[in-house]
Amino acid sequence: MPFRPFAARLAALSLAVLAATPALSAEYTDSAGRRLILPDHINRVMAANTSAEVLVYVLAPDKLIGWVQRPAGALPPKVKHLPVIGPIADPGAAAAITRAKPDVVIDVGDVTPDRAAFADQITQATGTPYILLDGSFDRMATMLRITGRLLDVADRGDDLAGSAEHAINALRGNLLIQSAIGRPRVYYGRGASGLEPAPPGSPAASAIGNAGVINVANLPDTGTRAVTRQQIQQWNPDIIIAESPTFYRALLHDPGWRDLAAVRNKHVYLEPAAPFGWIDDPPGVNRLIGLYWLSVLFYPSANQNDVRSLAQDFYDKFYGITLTDNQIEAIAETAGIPASDTPHLADLPLGGTGVAPANAPPGRGGVMPQMPTTTPSYLMPK
Repeated sequence: MPFRPFAARLAALSLAVLAATPALSAEYTDSAGRRLILPDHINRVMAANTSAEVLVYVLAPDKLIGWVQRPAGALPPKVKHLPVIGPIADPGAAAAITRAKPDVVIDVGDVTPDRAAFADQITQATGTPYILLDGSFDRMATMLRITGRLLDVADRGDDLAGSAEHAINALRGNLLIQSAIGRPRVYYGRGASGLEPAPPGSPAASAIGNAGVINVANLPDTGTRAVTRQQIQQWNPDIIIAESPTFYRALLHDPGWRDLAAVRNKHVYLEPAAPFGWIDDPPGVNRLIGLYWLSVLFYPSANQNDVRSLAQDFYDKFYGITLTDNQIEAIAETAGIPASDTPHLADLPLGGTGVAPANAPPGRGGVMPQMPTTTPSYLMPK
């Protein structure tokens, strides 16, 4: 038998065997207690919802295969041209998963029996591991660490987890010195009309509740998810935060809102929303910068945080986006962020000694980061 044809057939057989051999894998237990077999190396991640989209973007943007919903504003070149895939909301999404061929699907949010059953259904239909992660504030740092290890960016995950713990614990530490008497009464209005409140149990209510104020929509008998203008007038909140610019402008210019205490006292603010919201939209790790903002907004006399610089540092560190001073000023003007003498990242020299974390999204290199990066020993998981 001639050598070359035999050698060619042997090479073809070897390739076929290698193609049929499954990739190295590891067992993983997600937040719902579901045991999954994952590929040894995860290179393609499909986000099931916008919270998962933000999580993967801040940790390993090169592994995100598409947007659930394209974020607002300018994005780094690495991710701005990603296709919009949409959410995984029903069993019909199995076909889209099969076409996209991700290594895993990641879903961030409330972990419920229904979500676990849905995840099992998708995994069985596609053969793709569907990972459920608890997106609550209490588990946020842990989620960043765990996902960082899953995506082979453990140092990046630990770094961002340290910043998350600092934001959460700094806010809670500040609240310990606040009197429970006289806490601000706050209304967060969603939608263009502002008549969609943050009802009990919603992610937005959780963000506001963590800031230690009274969410007026938590009062008894709030009724349906939509309220009337008369109901808001009856609540008469001390502070109103608008999700939509339309509602924000109406509060400032519509005579029908003029009698509200928040309007009279000029305590009306617009939630920053690009590329992701600071309270909600989505309920993901993007809310961490909102904790600093809400703390200053609700308790200005007891808070020394420089939110303008923190925002610049957060955007650079988490998103790989460098905000100019003009952009910060535009955010601050409607969000009620006070001025500060602290220099912003954009004003610092490029020759600083700071080094961007490994696997970080593209950002401004050589800048000393101001967001906390280390985790105190007493906060490290046991």
